[in-house]
Amino acid sequence: MHGYNRMIWVFLTVFMFSAAPVSATVPADVACMNCHSRKELKSPTGKKVFIDPVSFAATTHTIVGCTSCHDRVSSGHPGDGSIPPKATCGDCHGPVQSEYSRSLHGKKAGCNDCHNPHEVRLPIFMSGDEINRKCARCHDTRRTIQSHSKWLTQADLHIDSLLCITCHTGSKDYVITMSIESRLPGSSGDFKVATYEELATLTNGEVISKLIDKNGDNLVSLEELRDFNHHLRGKNMRLWGMMTPEVVTHSYQILDNRWDCSFCHASGPKAMQKSFIAFPGKNGGYERLAVEKGAILDILYGTPDFYMLGTTRSTALNIIGALIVVAGLSFPVCHGFLRFLTRKNRKENDHEA
Repeated sequence: MHGYNRMIWVFLTVFMFSAAPVSATVPADVACMNCHSRKELKSPTGKKVFIDPVSFAATTHTIVGCTSCHDRVSSGHPGDGSIPPKATCGDCHGPVQSEYSRSLHGKKAGCNDCHNPHEVRLPIFMSGDEINRKCARCHDTRRTIQSHSKWLTQADLHIDSLLCITCHTGSKDYVITMSIESRLPGSSGDFKVATYEELATLTNGEVISKLIDKNGDNLVSLEELRDFNHHLRGKNMRLWGMMTPEVVTHSYQILDNRWDCSFCHASGPKAMQKSFIAFPGKNGGYERLAVEKGAILDILYGTPDFYMLGTTRSTALNIIGALIVVAGLSFPVCHGFLRFLTRKNRKENDHEA
């Protein structure tokens, strides 16, 4: 099928199924999944062609169906051993591919290196940690921290609290997306995003969002957030927030204004006011619930583990600042200690007076 015709077909299909939930499956896909849901299935060349039906049901590609990309499957398939052709990403995502090709990544990785077409989801249905893991396939996290530490203070905390695409694309409309994390077994401080199975054990059969949204109104209040944080402490869990863009681009680049601390820490109060909690689903995706405005600024109780910057880029200034703080604290401490040591003399003087 010609690329233009393919796009028209996909547009019409999306239009017809636009009212359907994301998990809906095109009827023609059932026949495909009858075979491709078998884990042992391989192509004539020996390549695994298993597709997880649960993960595929959560993708944005579900509404257009298998034949939108594999539109020339032979009538004798699979018995005739033929390999169906597949569409290129640019057939439907031409503007995105054009933008990406001009980026720093354009000549170094293809679409499929980051996006499995049978598992791809919109960013709002993914956790920040999941998105960053895609970057970490090529960019080793330890090396990234080392290289960023040359100019970025507390680089490890920044990388834990920001999506790579927040700083390295022209994405915009930033919000705070929080995930529930659980402590790794045998670890004193390392956490990972909690799975659906882990959280389901705490719900007594109810939907996971009820862990926080007690009244089921699909809005997490500050009071509900505080109660949940208090409840998590005894279960080796925490809430961890990440600054994420709502509008994502593929213009991978190094932007000058991201070197300026004020990009996040001065120009972002409005973004800090808007936040969500991402809950894992059975199919591997995430659903978000809005949080009452002010959750991030309610830092002591609302999200006590959320990262807040406390030092500068200059080691000398950090030391001077620390000395000032120590000096300021030492005065009342020393004064109180001296009064404690001289309390008897002061009592005798008071008695004589």
